[in-house]
Amino acid sequence: MSLITSRSPSIILFAHGSRDPQWRVPIEAVAANIQARKPGTAVRCAYLELCAPSLLEAATELIAVGARQIRIFPIFFGVGKHAREDLPLLIEQIRTAHPSVAVELLPAAGEYAQLTALMADIAIA
Repeated sequence: MSLITSRSPSIILFAHGSRDPQWRVPIEAVAANIQARKPGTAVRCAYLELCAPSLLEAATELIAVGARQIRIFPIFFGVGKHAREDLPLLIEQIRTAHPSVAVELLPAAGEYAQLTALMADIAIA
């Protein structure tokens, strides 16, 4: 693992998780797309349950290689219990374990008008 040299925030794509390894492919494709579009940005995928790494594990890994700012992007279409209740508790764990690191929680993917418009475009194309 190489040290982070970019001053831009590291990114964690946070998703639910599944036992099926194929389920992870789209999340990992988003991570690869970010790295291709913004080389030098450290990106990790993390999962709530059923697969690894956890959010805390991914954050700890980034911090170990020099991350001082982490943006967490929840890949959830709806803002249900996981986004409203579970995620804030997980964020607090990171902040407690690593108080010198700035942790920014982005809105869930489904809250972005760009994404819902893109899905509509795909559906009607």
